[in-house]
Amino acid sequence: MKFMSNQVPSEDGSEMDVDTAAPAAQVSIKHGLPEIEIYCYLLVLIFLIDHKKYDEAKACANSSIARLKNLNRRTVDVLASRLYSYYSYVHELTNSLAEIRGTLLGLHRMATLHHDELGQETLLNLLLRNYLHYNLYDQAEKLRSKAPRFEAHSNQQFCRYLFYLGKIRTIQLEYTDAKESLLQAARKAPTAARGFRIQCNKWAILVRLLLGEIPERTVFMQKGMKAALTPYFELTNAVRVGDLEVFRAVAEKFGSTFSADRTSNLIVRLRHNVIRTGLRNISISYSRISLADIAKKLRLDTKTAVADAESIVAKAIRDGAIDATIDHANGWVVSKETGDVYSTNEPQAAFNSRIAFCLNMHNEAVKALRFPPNSHKEKESAEKRRERLQQEEELAKHMAEEEDDDF
Repeated sequence: MKFMSNQVPSEDGSEMDVDTAAPAAQVSIKHGLPEIEIYCYLLVLIFLIDHKKYDEAKACANSSIARLKNLNRRTVDVLASRLYSYYSYVHELTNSLAEIRGTLLGLHRMATLHHDELGQETLLNLLLRNYLHYNLYDQAEKLRSKAPRFEAHSNQQFCRYLFYLGKIRTIQLEYTDAKESLLQAARKAPTAARGFRIQCNKWAILVRLLLGEIPERTVFMQKGMKAALTPYFELTNAVRVGDLEVFRAVAEKFGSTFSADRTSNLIVRLRHNVIRTGLRNISISYSRISLADIAKKLRLDTKTAVADAESIVAKAIRDGAIDATIDHANGWVVSKETGDVYSTNEPQAAFNSRIAFCLNMHNEAVKALRFPPNSHKEKESAEKRRERLQQEEELAKHMAEEEDDDF
C-alpha cells in the first residue's frame, strides 16, 4: 500500500504529499479488506499503463502479484483475473514476457489448487500467448493438452482460447480443426472487439486458402474490417486465379503487413496452392499440353523448370487434384474427360459437412441457454403455504385421536 500511495498524483500533476505520521490512516490501511487493496492495485496499474509509465507499472504489477500469492479468498478471484491480464500485458509492453513464464505457471498451479476456474482460464490463455509470442508451439500444445478442462465461465476468455487453439492447429497442419476454432472465435467474439475479430478473420482466411477453399467476398466487406483485410483480399484473388507472378507481387507488396501479422510462414505455404490451382485450370482448358508449356504458364523461373513442372503434375495426380496422365516419352500431359460430378460422392460429402456444421451450431446454442433455478416449479404463495400447514396439523391431530380411540 505504501507503493500505491506514492504513485497517486495530485490534481496539479505533482506527487501528492502523504502524512506518514497519522496513526489512524495507518491502522485503516493495515486492517483494510484484501478486496479493496487488490482493487487499488488494479486502478494504479491501469493508471500507470495509460500514462505509459511502464517501469513503474511493472514494479506495481510485481508487488500486486506478490500480495495475491498470500491470499486465498473466492471474493478476490474476479479482481485477480483482471490483475493477471494487466501483469502479463505490462511485461509484453516492456518485451520481458519470458521473465514471467515461471510465475504464470506457479499462479496457474495455485489457481487449480484453489479451484479458481476463472483464474485458470485467464492464466492458461496468458501462458498460451506467452508461448506463441516466442513461437513455442510445441510447448503451448503440451500445456493445452494437459491443463484441467472445465466449463467456460468467461466468453472473452473462451474466445481467446479458441483463437490460440486455431493458431496452434494451423502451424501443426491440422487445417480443418483450425478453421472450426478460428471461425467459432470470430463468431463468439463481442462486436466491440473489432481488433480481435480482424485477427481471427485473417487467420481463418489463410486456413481456408490452405484447405483449397475460396472465402466469400462478404468476408472481406464486413463493417470496419475492409481496410485491414485488403491485403488478404488481393492474396485471395491471386490464389483463385492461380497466377504465381501475381501471387509474388502481392506477397512483396504487403510483406510488411504479413510480417506484422506473423503470417509470413503461411504465405510461403500458399505458393504450392497457387501452383496447384493454376495447374487445375490448365488441366480443364487443355486436353493435351506439353510440360514446357505448363512451366511457362505457371511461370516457373528455375533452370530445371520442365523437371519441376513434371514433379508438380505427378504430385497433383497422386493427390487427386487433377485427373490426367503423363506421357514421359513425348513430354506432355493428357487430361481425362471430366465426368458428371453428381455421379460421384462429392455432393453427399458436401451435404454431410453442412449438416454436421448446423448440428454443432444447434448443440452450442442449446448449451449456451441459461434458465433460472427451479423455474419449472410453481412458487408457493404465503396463503397456500398457511393452508397446507393447517391441513397437515389437522391431519396429525385426527390420526392421533384415532390412535387414542383404538387404544
